[in-house]
Amino acid sequence: MKKYDFETVVSRYGTGSKKWDEMREINPDTKDGVIPFSVADMELTTAPEIKKGLKDFIDNNVLGYANPNDKYKTSVCNWTKRRHNWDINPEWLKDTHGVIDAFFAAIKAFTKEGEGVMLMTPIYYPMYIGISRNNRVLVENKLVRKGSTYVIDFEDFEAKAKDPNTKLLILCSPHNPTGRVWTVEELTKIGRICIDNDIMIFSDEIHNDLISPEFKHTVFGAISEEFEQHSIVCTAPSKTFNLAGMQTANVIIPNPDLRKTFETELMTHTTNPKCNILGYEACRLGYEYCEEWLEQVVALVDKNRKIIIEFMEREFPQIQIMDMEGTYLLWMDFNGLGIEYCELERILRMEAQLFFDEGHIFGEAGAGFERWNLACPTKYIYEGLERLKATLDNYIK
Repeated sequence: MKKYDFETVVSRYGTGSKKWDEMREINPDTKDGVIPFSVADMELTTAPEIKKGLKDFIDNNVLGYANPNDKYKTSVCNWTKRRHNWDINPEWLKDTHGVIDAFFAAIKAFTKEGEGVMLMTPIYYPMYIGISRNNRVLVENKLVRKGSTYVIDFEDFEAKAKDPNTKLLILCSPHNPTGRVWTVEELTKIGRICIDNDIMIFSDEIHNDLISPEFKHTVFGAISEEFEQHSIVCTAPSKTFNLAGMQTANVIIPNPDLRKTFETELMTHTTNPKCNILGYEACRLGYEYCEEWLEQVVALVDKNRKIIIEFMEREFPQIQIMDMEGTYLLWMDFNGLGIEYCELERILRMEAQLFFDEGHIFGEAGAGFERWNLACPTKYIYEGLERLKATLDNYIK
């Protein structure tokens, strides 16, 4: 087995990385060697197969305009079959600069102003923005906390689905920030309710390759041909291989009528709705050559998760860690400390020099939570925990 470098961190100050530059904007005294644990890209060096492949590609190609080519499409189809047991057709593929672009377009394509878009909250905050900026109505199905996990309130879900004004569900699968990997039974129930009530499903599956050991992800469209024909599934290499800056997402639309509607919407705000030539190639390289790198990243993330859980159980049992079934984002409930969430944010950033994503940005139910990005070398997890203990010991007696 090849050994990859999961120990080196490259400083990203001044490179356009908002989460890095924000640290010293927020806290000018942030020390060298402190890394952010916030926005969901990795503090790991790029897979060597991708680096070498892109160098070779640049040496042998002209970096002009490019449409998605057959090699890119074939790599997406093969990966989706191999990793997720879903046979897809290359003609089903559209591409956007990211999953956010895709669900913004879907909101506009499949709903009208004043119509409802359902979210299962707390949830990835740009989804709220997509609804509000486009003058749609948020239909909120609040997830129910059960111990260290969350479940769907299906009674509420079905009641809101029956409202004829509800037209679209944006499904976050795996769920960000709670870390849930929905079971086949849950997904089947979601799909049945939506289809019976004429609700279209947009399934954001950007984290679907990052599944914790002992859990299995099911692609929504793979459940049945009926589900396939009533949904759009969006995947990307951005989380899987840390390629967010390449701005390439795969939008899988089996139904030709939905595909045409989506494509028409893309053309209304740009006459050139395609990604860049290096994004397509980086995606192909990841899917064709980096499966072992991904497996080792998943193992690293799981190791980091276990370290944090053991530490919290020993030092701060008041901090409750939610089960992370998928993603590399650990959802942590700090409310047991009895510290108001704005003050908690100040303490963590200004005293502990810990920069998480604050839970409240994911919705009202996230107040007092922190989301910790675990895709980094383990030494930085240990250092972060040391700073957390040194700081909280001043507040917790």
